[in-house]
Amino acid sequence: MTDDSFFLTCDRLSQSVDATQYERLRWAKTEGPMLARLVELAHGAIADRPEFELTEEGATGDIRRFVLKIHGHRVIGLVIWLDQDHRACLTVENIARGRYQVTAGDPVSADYALVDEAWMAATLQVLFARIQL
Repeated sequence: MTDDSFFLTCDRLSQSVDATQYERLRWAKTEGPMLARLVELAHGAIADRPEFELTEEGATGDIRRFVLKIHGHRVIGLVIWLDQDHRACLTVENIARGRYQVTAGDPVSADYALVDEAWMAATLQVLFARIQL
């Protein structure tokens, strides 16, 4: 038995014994680190802009929600998640107490393997263009 088949056998047993715990552990091993990397890339994209800040607000286990603040003003919400096919997905949304509105648009997504610093910067540029000034 190869290592891969052994791990698959262990996964099947773990899932059969306790599907909820298995899913939590599986998520922590796979999607969790992927989502953390997407958040890291988003923070990195604006790192050289001290007037920009992403503050996490309203996140759930598999979705990260941030408020984009510019010069300390709450501007819009930024939502980051992975879909079922492990595609990186980002969108912007209106926020409570925000002065600005967002033009509706589809989320921007890409296969996770294609996501890097340049993709994140280009994606944020597309999403920031939806802010109605």
